[in-house]
Amino acid sequence: MARRAVGGGATRTRVQLAALVVAGVFLLLGVLGFVPGITTGYGDMTFAGHHSGARLLGLFQVSVLHNLLHLGFAVAGLALARRVAGARLYLIAGGVLYLGLWIYGLAVGEESGANFIPLNDADNWLHLGLGLGMLLLGLLLSARAGGSDGRLDRPFDRP
Repeated sequence: MARRAVGGGATRTRVQLAALVVAGVFLLLGVLGFVPGITTGYGDMTFAGHHSGARLLGLFQVSVLHNLLHLGFAVAGLALARRVAGARLYLIAGGVLYLGLWIYGLAVGEESGANFIPLNDADNWLHLGLGLGMLLLGLLLSARAGGSDGRLDRPFDRP
């Protein structure tokens, strides 16, 4: 079934659920980026810029700005996931945005003043995976013939 019951009979499509899960992951990452121990080098975190010594899970370079961007992206996803079109937009546009961020991270280099978010190699490759994953979720879970309920319309789905 394409829609899942939520609360008092309201339903969500697969694309909405995917958007909620992705937004939830960004919410978790944004919060964890401010937790000492989970973020190593916490005392070396800067507001922005490539000099931040903080690493989420000891791997992904973060700053206050980077964490706030994760939280903002999560809030946008939670809001947009309320409607099918919004969930689709969040996943597809977010996927494109993260692919652009991947290219940006590769182009500017870790020590560049333009690396203001900041981004390191681990971030760059994660952004590639996030971009492709979000784009695929948005496109594949939205693929349908007719209707706007976000279900995959295949012959074996029909009653």
